[in-house]
Amino acid sequence: MAGPGHRSAGKPLLVKIVMAGESCVGKTSIVRRYTEPGPPRAASYIATVGIDFKVKTITFNDTTVKLQIWDTAGQEQFHTISTSYFRGARGFVLVYDITNSDSFRGITSWMKDIHEKADDEVDIVLLGNKCDKETERVIPKDRGEKLAWEYGIPFFETSATNNINIEDAFSVLVKEILDKNSCILCDLDVVDLNESKKKRTCCQL
Repeated sequence: MAGPGHRSAGKPLLVKIVMAGESCVGKTSIVRRYTEPGPPRAASYIATVGIDFKVKTITFNDTTVKLQIWDTAGQEQFHTISTSYFRGARGFVLVYDITNSDSFRGITSWMKDIHEKADDEVDIVLLGNKCDKETERVIPKDRGEKLAWEYGIPFFETSATNNINIEDAFSVLVKEILDKNSCILCDLDVVDLNESKKKRTCCQL
């Protein structure tokens, strides 16, 4: 039997997902690990400036789903730009760094932004990233679990470097989105990323 949001072939669902969290928590690394095949690149990423996005097409319960994953900047000077992309999102991946207590404290503010600026009935997953750096940990796992429980959202500790729980986290988020049948049907081709980067000069600061 077809799952939620089942559509015939050739009519994929387009689901907009936004990465949110403080700067340098690993949002870009998570997106790249999830969307790009092969081993991870060398860990030499610079902080995202403005906004960027990747596309991943998956099949879920016989339904073709195009995930458009927006990678937002966490720096304060780009906050207004980042949160302006919350509108129309069906899911959020909210990330903190287990080795950075400030990034964990910032989750409350990001949740407030989501509730104020995103659409109603969005789905959120909380990730405690960089769990491969156990010796540098300052946020115990149970604190992340407790915070996620308070918000009523799924929680995973992840590592983009070692590919821990990345696929599982996105799978849970997509399942929740489709179970609510809250995704948008889109018959248009996804914008070519290279072209879109050329056009979005406002983000090339």
